[in-house]
Amino acid sequence: MTRHVVFGTGQIGRLVAEQLVARGHDVTAVNRSGRGRIDGATVVGGDATDAEFTGRAAAGAESVYFCLNATHYDRWPQEFPPMQRGVLAGARAAGARLVVLDNLYAYGPVEGRDLVETMVAQPTSPKAVTRAAMTTELLDAHRAGDLPVAIGRASDYFGPGATQSALGDTVFGTAVTGRTAQVMGRPDTPHSYSYTPDVAAGLVTLGTEPAAPGRIWHLPVAPAWTTRQIVDHVYGLAGQRPKLFAAGRGTLRAIGVVKPMMREYLHTLYQFTDRWVVEDAAFRTAFGAAATSLEASLATTFRWYADRAATPVPA
Repeated sequence: MTRHVVFGTGQIGRLVAEQLVARGHDVTAVNRSGRGRIDGATVVGGDATDAEFTGRAAAGAESVYFCLNATHYDRWPQEFPPMQRGVLAGARAAGARLVVLDNLYAYGPVEGRDLVETMVAQPTSPKAVTRAAMTTELLDAHRAGDLPVAIGRASDYFGPGATQSALGDTVFGTAVTGRTAQVMGRPDTPHSYSYTPDVAAGLVTLGTEPAAPGRIWHLPVAPAWTTRQIVDHVYGLAGQRPKLFAAGRGTLRAIGVVKPMMREYLHTLYQFTDRWVVEDAAFRTAFGAAATSLEASLATTFRWYADRAATPVPA
C-alpha cells in the first residue's frame, strides 16, 4: 500500500480517490473546506495556493493528483495558475510524482483533424493561453528534474453525478423529464466526450505506471459519435422522442446579456461547431487500457439520472 494525495473532490477528483481506495492505497483527498466524505479516504481542507500547506498535505505521498479548478471561470488567468503552482510545490517538497488533469483548450481550432498529443499548442483565447502556459510550466519542471510529471487530457465530461457538464442536466436530465435537450454548436458533427470513470481510471494509471511521467497523454475515450446521435440514444433509453436545441454564437451572446457566464463559453464554441475527435491510441498502446463503450457508459449515466429523479427529496 502506498500513499496518494488527490487535490480536488469534484467530478473527477472524487472518482480518482475512490478508485485509489479500491486498489488498497492510503488516500488523502484535499478540498477547500475539508467537508465531504469519501469512504476509505481522509478528507482535509486547505488553500492549494499555499505551498506550506500543500507540502504538509503531500508529505509521504508516492503520487499527487491535481484535479482542482478555479472557483470563478471568468477569472481563470488569475486564479488557476497559482493553484497549480501551489500543488506543484507541495509535490516537489514531498518527492512525489505529480499527475495533472488537463483539458483540450491549448490546441485551439484543429480544422477537423484528429487531436493527438504531438499537436503544437495554438491557443486562441485568454483561458486557452493560460492552460497552455500551465502545461509548459509542468513539462519544464519535469525536464529540469524537479519532479516527475504526467499530464492527462480529457474532452467534455459526462457520467453519473457530472451534472454540470456539456451532457449533464441539459441532456440526461431533460431526457428523464421529456424536456428539450440543450447543447452548443452544430450537433451533427462528431465530438469526443469523456466518461468520468474512464478519466479517473486513466489518471490513476498515470499515477502508478513507471512509464507515465514526462509527457502529455490523451486519456481513454470512446470512438466519437455526433452530439445528435448521443442525444437520440439517451432519449431512446428514456423512452422519449428526442427534442434538441443547439445554441450558436448569436444565441450565446443574447443569453449572455442576462446570464454573463454564458458568454464565457464562446471561446470554445469551435469545439462544438467543428469536428472534434480525440485520438487515445498512445495511451492504449502504452498501458493496454481502453475506454468504456458509449452504449455502456450512456446507459450507466442515464440510470443514475433516472434513479435521482425517482428519489424523493427530503423535506
